[in-house]
Amino acid sequence: MTALGIRAYRPTDRDAIRRIAFETGYMGESIAWLWRDRESFADLITRYYTDEEPESIFVAEGAGGVLGYLTGCVESARVRGAALREIRRLIARGALFAPGFAAFLGRSLLDTLRDRAAPEEALADPRWPAHLHIDLLAEGRGRGLGRRLMEQWLARLRSLGIPGVHLGTFAENQAGIRFFEAVGFVRHGAPRPAPGFRTREGRRRMHVQWMVRSCPS
Repeated sequence: MTALGIRAYRPTDRDAIRRIAFETGYMGESIAWLWRDRESFADLITRYYTDEEPESIFVAEGAGGVLGYLTGCVESARVRGAALREIRRLIARGALFAPGFAAFLGRSLLDTLRDRAAPEEALADPRWPAHLHIDLLAEGRGRGLGRRLMEQWLARLRSLGIPGVHLGTFAENQAGIRFFEAVGFVRHGAPRPAPGFRTREGRRRMHVQWMVRSCPS
């Protein structure tokens, strides 16, 4: 049997986390068909966590290397506005010329105008101030690693006295929702349209489902 483990993040894990974020960004599958440019997607999804709050990252590891990760933030107010700042930074660095980025950005802006509401980056509710993202490569699934990553993160929150945590997932990601419910999360509110994102079949709009969990001490 190959030994599997959960450990704290190391700076040398940064590239693996960026790669996995892209390879699993569409409900556990590669998001290349929708976004195409790995670096801009990885910046948007992972850069805050690896560069600003690495102490809240846990890594799942096997004999072949990193199989997945959990990135977290203990106080979501820290990242409010971070996505827009990251998009501005990417544009300043020339990301509009990256394959697919300009198309996704334009589609997101049109969706936001149609919805007449900017998307929420995180829940602003003191009952669940922390949040997380979790991703596993296909070879790391079904081996208990997701649950173990979640246990490590919840233990960290309890040690810091954080009362609860939330996450956003695609409402269309039924397998992901089943996993989150199995580890104690419940759905919070109705699904909301996710600007820019589309289903692979039919290219219909996708939706964000918020989920929450208390962290009793």
